[in-house]
Amino acid sequence: MHVPRDFAVHEVGPVVDLIQANPLACFVTTRDGVPVASHIPVVFASDDDLTGLTDLVGVTMYSHLDVMNPQYTALADGDRALVVFQGSHGYISPTVYDVVPAAPTWNFSAVHVRGRIRLLGPGEPALKVVKRTVTALEGRFGQGWDMTDSIPYFERIVPGVGAFEFEVEAVDSIFKLSQDQPAELRDKVESWFHGSGVGTHRALATEMCRHRPATQPTEEKAPPHAD
Repeated sequence: MHVPRDFAVHEVGPVVDLIQANPLACFVTTRDGVPVASHIPVVFASDDDLTGLTDLVGVTMYSHLDVMNPQYTALADGDRALVVFQGSHGYISPTVYDVVPAAPTWNFSAVHVRGRIRLLGPGEPALKVVKRTVTALEGRFGQGWDMTDSIPYFERIVPGVGAFEFEVEAVDSIFKLSQDQPAELRDKVESWFHGSGVGTHRALATEMCRHRPATQPTEEKAPPHAD
């Protein structure tokens, strides 16, 4: 992924936050030389692995596919995969800038994780991934549901679960949040998203606030444009 300098993130914290807040990822592999993709929840194997973390390389992630999914049946240990996490995003109309000339653009954040697959067999290994996925997602998005009474049900359906580990080898992150624009324009865009009732716009405004550049751009930038 091409990441212009203004939009690069060098700290691991915002990257982890984006992944945990947006765990439904696009999982991309190749089959007979053709890219294939599924949209699946991807979680860190352990929260303990994130303590004091300075780099995601070497960290293990869990996910699973339906065993009948052709993408899963084509997987083998050691296969490389790309996992794409999409954060908050939103279209910016030139009317927001109120400057001439200008062009529309799009603010967004995304993380691309690349690594190798290790298939986890049926039975207890797959059940472990299901339990971890429930724990991670229920803890962040649920209402404290206790899975204990449903474990026998999990055990009945787990033969249909194709579970796997994903060891991170490389990470590319982009947070395109108007950092390359003068403060006046950034403030206009941030205010626009904060006041919008559309989709994830308020979350995007929060991200813009979080990633304000420490200093102003050192040279005059071209008017806002689409990338």
